[in-house]
Parts: sequence; C-alpha cells; structure tokens
Amino acid sequence: MMTKSQLQSEIAELKLDYINLQGDMEKLESNGHPTQVENAERRLAKMEEKLAELNKQLADLS
Repeated sequence: MMTKSQLQSEIAELKLDYINLQGDMEKLESNGHPTQVENAERRLAKMEEKLAELNKQLADLS
C-alpha cells in the first residue's frame, strides 16, 4: 500500500498525463485520425479508472 504522499503524487502525475492526452486527441481529431482517436479514448478511460482507484485508496487513508 502506498503512503498518502505517494498516492497524491501518482494522482497528480496521472492527471497531467490525462490533460496531455486530451490535447493530443484534439490534434488527432482535427487532422482526421479516427483510429488513433479511438485508441486515445480507450487510454483515457483506463486513466479514469486508475484515478478513481487511487482516489478511493487516498480516501481510505484519510
């Protein structure tokens, strides 16, 4: 089990990756790359699941 600070750090890093991927997705959409957009959407969904899991772990520590 991670410490509270480790969880917070991982959450912050994942959020940054999420934001960057959203920006990349917008570029892919505007340039007409539907397959890559679908892959990015799947990655975003996995990130959302991981964020939910990490936030739950953080809440359990509080």
